[in-house]
Amino acid sequence: MSQKNNPYAEAANKTDITVGVNIDVEDVTNEPGENETLEMIDEERLTRLCEEKICPNCRLLAQVQDEKLRMAADTENLKKRLQRDKDDFCKFATESVLENLLPVLDNLDLALEHGGKTGTGKELLNGVEMTRKLFLDILGRHELEPLGQAGEDFDPNWHEALAQQPHPDFDAGKICQVIQKGYRLKGRLLRPAKVLVSMECAA
Repeated sequence: MSQKNNPYAEAANKTDITVGVNIDVEDVTNEPGENETLEMIDEERLTRLCEEKICPNCRLLAQVQDEKLRMAADTENLKKRLQRDKDDFCKFATESVLENLLPVLDNLDLALEHGGKTGTGKELLNGVEMTRKLFLDILGRHELEPLGQAGEDFDPNWHEALAQQPHPDFDAGKICQVIQKGYRLKGRLLRPAKVLVSMECAA
């Protein structure tokens, strides 16, 4: 490699006025039993010498290193975000399927509610109740939880208030009637419970 084509060789043979660091030719030529010239110095050694004597004071190198650190941080953040997205996808992959099954639960609830009022078809109601319980047990394995029960505190995070009405059996702010049950999947709201909320009775 010639000195003309090697920038490290030029740097090793002169004083860098910009950074104020001298490179002595003896540093790169003085080895026992050898009388090397700059042209004979291999690129690896010149690179090492340049890094030791010039690069520590090089503003351009500092900028490049800073950019490398920022790129590494951005890459790490991207990897974490992609992993979170993957985890969420796997965690809630069944969300749309379970949401489509909620009307089935609603119809079972209505069948039990209206069948209980008529007092007929007791055996049929028992079968519906068993079917509903089995259905809920299966959905519970996927961490689907029902929301909304009379007597609970109203929570706008999980409940949707359709109206307020005075009720002698419940304190103000309690759920006094559930119009439609709600559900959440693994802590995420799937459907809010539609409820009536009690209010203070007039004196």
